[in-house]
Amino acid sequence: MWRRLQQAWAAKLEARALRRHPIPEPLWQLTLLRYPFLAQRSAADLAELRRLCSLFLAEKEFHGVAGFEVSDDIALAVAAQACLPVLRLGLSWYASFVGIVIHADEVVAQREFVDEDGVVHQFEEELAGEAMEGGPLMLVWSAFEPDPGSASVGGAIFNVVIHEFAHIIDMHGSWADGVPRQADKAAHAHWLAVIEAEWQWFCERVDAGAATLIDPYGAESLEEFFAVAVEAFFVAPLALLGEQPALYRLLADFFKQDPAS
Repeated sequence: MWRRLQQAWAAKLEARALRRHPIPEPLWQLTLLRYPFLAQRSAADLAELRRLCSLFLAEKEFHGVAGFEVSDDIALAVAAQACLPVLRLGLSWYASFVGIVIHADEVVAQREFVDEDGVVHQFEEELAGEAMEGGPLMLVWSAFEPDPGSASVGGAIFNVVIHEFAHIIDMHGSWADGVPRQADKAAHAHWLAVIEAEWQWFCERVDAGAATLIDPYGAESLEEFFAVAVEAFFVAPLALLGEQPALYRLLADFFKQDPAS
């Protein structure tokens, strides 16, 4: 009885959010035109993606920095790309944060680390986006502004929105380590066995100077490899299936999607 009441209340809240945050047809079609990898999905996938986008926009708060205006088309561009990975998983994977901060151009962050000798090193790092536990999530508009010629960098796939939301998925229930939450210990062990082997193969390709579909930045760590692999999985699934089929199948099983089909 109590569960039915909870479900009825949740359905009521969802219906209210969908009414309050409808996506106008012209704006939806513009978004699909700007990001072709979205438009390639089936009609059923697009209908569910549009529904999730409305709910996402109802839940999240967007903030522009230094006078940058987050227009409806920018907010929807974020929502559509963010919701694609959780199309079958649900928005609960993004429940740990509310705020999304958007800068117009690249952000320079001050970093420091302590080496094995205890010496502190300081440096600057240019960021196109950053995901932090508990939020907010930061994005740079110039890094995902629609441009037919900017789908890749040096031949590798680049999608900062999917990248940062992949980190959020990775952190769900734990911390970013390249191993998102699995159903059980067997699934966890299988994930580690496959992704570590795929990462090693990828790192060897990068070290040899060979071209890779996945951004070479993935060689930095397993968690970064997961994020850039997710970019490739959703933006260029057929190419990823051809280059690293075992990795593709691992991601397809986890996300419950088969975009290459």
